[in-house]
Amino acid sequence: MLKEFKEFAIKGNMIDLAIGVIIGGAFGKVVTSIVNDLVMPPIGLLLGKVNFTDLYIRLDDKPSSTLAEAKAAGAATFNYGLFLSTLLDFLIVSFVIFIAVKQINRFRRKEEAKPDPKENMKECPECLSEIPKKASRCKYCTAVLEAPAAERA
Repeated sequence: MLKEFKEFAIKGNMIDLAIGVIIGGAFGKVVTSIVNDLVMPPIGLLLGKVNFTDLYIRLDDKPSSTLAEAKAAGAATFNYGLFLSTLLDFLIVSFVIFIAVKQINRFRRKEEAKPDPKENMKECPECLSEIPKKASRCKYCTAVLEAPAAERA
């Protein structure tokens, strides 16, 4: 069982997955920083100097001026500003993944569209070497070959 686990863990797909998860986590942190530090402040400024991390609704009747103050008092809060930031994170990450998958699929289609080089080949009846279908003489044994039906007409 230990040997099977070792084979499973060392397989290329498992290592690729681990690398993908690590890079994805780092990418998520970068996107979160972009949203919180670069995108949301200008949006908040345009909306009247609003800090999205301080947008909340306190669910009890006691007043508090900031989210941190409400949390320190142990109040239940509805944090819609943090939700908007997280939603924007999700949309950016989803869009980037969509673009990446779209590019990967485009490259795969190009690889699939390449013609098989053996499609235009035939086997010499004398020496069994592969030669072009349109050849009238084998380049290996110089045997004269029957011309294709389209060329005989």
